[in-house]
Amino acid sequence: MTKWIVLCAGVAIQMVLGGVYAWSEFVPPLNELYGISKSQCGLIFGVTILTFTLVMIPAGRILQRHGPRITAGMGAILFTAGYCVASFSQGDFLMLLLGIGLITGTGIGLGYICPLTVAMKWFPDNKGLVTGVAVAGFGGGAVIVSAVAKYLLVDTGMDVLQAFQYIGLGSGVIAFASAMFLSQPEETGDTVGQTETAPSVKSILLSKDYLLICLGMFCGTFAGLLVVGNLKPMAQSLGLSGGAATLCISLFAIGNAVGRISWGQIHDRIGNRPSIVYSLAFLGLSLMPLLLTANSTALLVTIFLIGFGFGGCFVIYASSIVNLYGMDLFPRLYPVCFVGYGLAALVGPTIGGLIADIFGGYGPAIILSAAIALAAAPFIWTALRRAPVPVEA
Repeated sequence: MTKWIVLCAGVAIQMVLGGVYAWSEFVPPLNELYGISKSQCGLIFGVTILTFTLVMIPAGRILQRHGPRITAGMGAILFTAGYCVASFSQGDFLMLLLGIGLITGTGIGLGYICPLTVAMKWFPDNKGLVTGVAVAGFGGGAVIVSAVAKYLLVDTGMDVLQAFQYIGLGSGVIAFASAMFLSQPEETGDTVGQTETAPSVKSILLSKDYLLICLGMFCGTFAGLLVVGNLKPMAQSLGLSGGAATLCISLFAIGNAVGRISWGQIHDRIGNRPSIVYSLAFLGLSLMPLLLTANSTALLVTIFLIGFGFGGCFVIYASSIVNLYGMDLFPRLYPVCFVGYGLAALVGPTIGGLIADIFGGYGPAIILSAAIALAAAPFIWTALRRAPVPVEA
C-alpha cells in the first residue's frame, strides 16, 4: 500500500510543478497590460526551465543525503515564493524573471527529481511505465492551471499579477502536503552499477552513448518547448479564437501526459535506441500539419499529437539511463542529461517569440522545430548502440 501512496503523492507534486507548461496563458495579458514582449515572455519561460534543470544536479545529491520529504518540501516553498515575488513585480520584467524564472524554477528542480527517483525504486520491474506515470502529472498539470488561469483572468477579470499569487499559494500548499507522503523503500533491489561505475561517472558523462542521449533530449525538447512556450499566441495566429487557443494548452498537456505513460510502455518493450528514434521522428512529423491546415479541428488534433510526442522525452531518456548505467547512478547522471532540456527551454521559446516578433508569424519557427527533431532521428539511429549493456556489480 505504501508504494501506491508514494506514487500518488509523486503524481500530485508533478501536477503542481507541471503547471509551468500553462505559461503561454499569461503571455497575452502580460503583453497587453504591462508591455512584456513575446520574446521576453519566452525568455522568462526559458529561464524557468533552465533553472529547473540546472538545480536538478545538486538536487540529486540533496535527495540522497536528506531524503525526498525535505527536498520536495523545500521545492514547494520556493515554488510558491517565486509566484509571490512575481505578483508584487508591478509588471517589471526583471522582477518577473527573478520570481518565476529563478525562484520558482529552483523550486521545480528540487521537487521534480524526488517523485521520479522514488517511484522507480518502489517499482523496480516496471521502470519505464512507472516513470511515465510519475511524470504524467507534470504533463497534465497545465490542464488544471490553464483552466484556473482562464477562470481568474477571463471569468473574474482578475489582474494577471494577482492571479500569480492565487496560483502560487494554492499550488504550493498541495505540493508541500504531498511531499510529506514521500518515502523510499529500505532496499531497492537494484545494485546495477553500484560498485564499478561509481568511480567512473566522469567517463560516463563523456561517453558517446551518454552524449547521444543528451543530444536526443535537447532536440526533442527544443521542438516541443518552442511550441508550448508560445502556444496560445501561436494558436491565435493560426486563426483560432481565444477560447480555442486556451483549449490548445489543455490538449497539449493531455497529450503530454498520455505520451509519457505510452512512451514508457513502448520503451519497456522495444528498448533504448528504437524508442528514442521513433519518438523524435514522431514529434518532428507531428509539427508539420501546423503549416498545412487552417481547419480548427485538425489543428486541435495536431496540438494533442505534438504534446504526445513531446511527452516521450521525459520517460525514454530517463529509462535509457537506468538501463545503461543502473538505478544507483540515476540521480547523478539524469540531472546532467536534463540540462539539455534546460538549454532547449532557454533558446526554444525565446527563438520562437523572436521569430514571431520579426516575421509576424510562427511558420519559420515551426519549420525549425520540425527540422531539428527529424535531423536528430537518423543520426542517433546510426550512432547509438543497438542494445543496452548495463554495467554489472
